[in-house]
Amino acid sequence: MTTFLLIAGFPDSLLTFRGPLLDALLARGLTVHVAAPDLPAGSDLHRRLLGRGLVAHEIPLRRAGMNPLADLRLLLCLWRLLRRIRPDVVLAYTIKPVIYASLAAWLARTPRRFALITGLGYAFRNSGAANGELNPGGWLRSLAQGLYRLALRRVDKTFFQNPDDEALLRRLGVLAPQATSVVVNGSGVDLAEYAVAPMPAAPHFLLIARLLGDKGVREYAEAARRLRRQHPQARFSLVGWIDDSPTAIAQPELDAWVAEGALEFLGRLADVRPAIAAASVYVLPSYHEGTPRTVLEAMAMGRAIITTDAPGCRETVVDGDNGLLIPVRSVPALADAMARFITEPGLAERMGRRSRQIAEEKYDVRKVNAAMLREMGI
Repeated sequence: MTTFLLIAGFPDSLLTFRGPLLDALLARGLTVHVAAPDLPAGSDLHRRLLGRGLVAHEIPLRRAGMNPLADLRLLLCLWRLLRRIRPDVVLAYTIKPVIYASLAAWLARTPRRFALITGLGYAFRNSGAANGELNPGGWLRSLAQGLYRLALRRVDKTFFQNPDDEALLRRLGVLAPQATSVVVNGSGVDLAEYAVAPMPAAPHFLLIARLLGDKGVREYAEAARRLRRQHPQARFSLVGWIDDSPTAIAQPELDAWVAEGALEFLGRLADVRPAIAAASVYVLPSYHEGTPRTVLEAMAMGRAIITTDAPGCRETVVDGDNGLLIPVRSVPALADAMARFITEPGLAERMGRRSRQIAEEKYDVRKVNAAMLREMGI
């Protein structure tokens, strides 16, 4: 029987983003293991994973920070795990699992090794520049580039969620000239779970994200502040949580937005569907993404999209068809785009219908997972 190991950097993402993929693997008769940090035995998530028929392992991964000793400990832990369970196939996603699991799998002589790049992040992209272009220098990018090169040259195939990231890593020489890579349509979305919801009567905008500067949260708050003066009937909601990333929004900054009435902060939600259903337009002014899952969920529920002409984001919107594309870091462009949905009745509903059609054609999770399994020979 084939044994499969999936390694993640965020424990919640195992079921939120990869649940349908794990179910597809189990349905094919594989023995499926998962590994992630913050996954102690007996925790609610650990029990849910076991109840699904999975074997779960906790690993000592710290997402933030570049402590060489901690990362060496992670590499050793992964190597020991691989030597113990001896999987036939390993798939890792997010930066540290991709780097250290790929190296550990190579050292452990795992027969088939795959990496999924879900976004390159601030180490590669210049957060202060337009359209999420390449960060021109810095030790962090040099280190990340070197580690990625070391790891990705030891996998059989690398999956990307947008063509910009694939092209960038090829241009930098991170991917070897002969390396095999495939672009897939994000993580996909369950079209039955995220069904079309009726459109609210009043204009209501929504952003769901970790509260990071790179997600465009500050631009969203400032655009909302400007529009509230001219259009007091419009609502602007924010769902998310403060992260430990270097670009995280500070709690006093968030509190100030809420206190002045610019935003309605809903916190971190286990189920975002009610928030999407209450909104008429989904907004993600991010500087860079893999393919943003929240955008796919909003599209599936029939919502128009405003997002940036940036890697990963631009793939989800046909400008003027199912939403509007705006430049990165441009508060005036974001405010103008949102104003169109306030002043043009019917625009959100028309574009929302097209969003659902595109989700059905391109982002159905069953189609995305079938493509990945085929590429992995499963």
